Amino acid sequence: MANQQTTGFRRIINASKFSLAGFKAVWKHEEAFRQELVLAGVLFPLALILGGNNIEKLILIGSIVLVLLAELFNSAIEAVVDRVGLEQHELSGRAKDIGSAAVTLTLIWVVITWTLILI
Repeated sequence: MANQQTTGFRRIINASKFSLAGFKAVWKHEEAFRQELVLAGVLFPLALILGGNNIEKLILIGSIVLVLLAELFNSAIEAVVDRVGLEQHELSGRAKDIGSAAVTLTLIWVVITWTLILI
């Protein structure tokens, strides 16, 4: 019997379940994501209040969403590296450091974006 791929509406339902499982996992296992989500909960309303027009509001909120996306990718990288092995390895450390650098870069982008738009 051939392996059939799920298509159509069933695929969308399955993808939604996988995404929800991912959000639950990152909430449960990643303190940095929880902290950034709390920060987003504070900054989202501020963006709506302080943004001068819809474009500014979108850019302010988008910069925060970028941080959350980077943290999701970083958490995924860390999980895969840890799954492969917990022993110290140069490439494992490099992968984790690069993921962390991506998150840091997005946080710097938030500061730059908010500063340029609001000041």
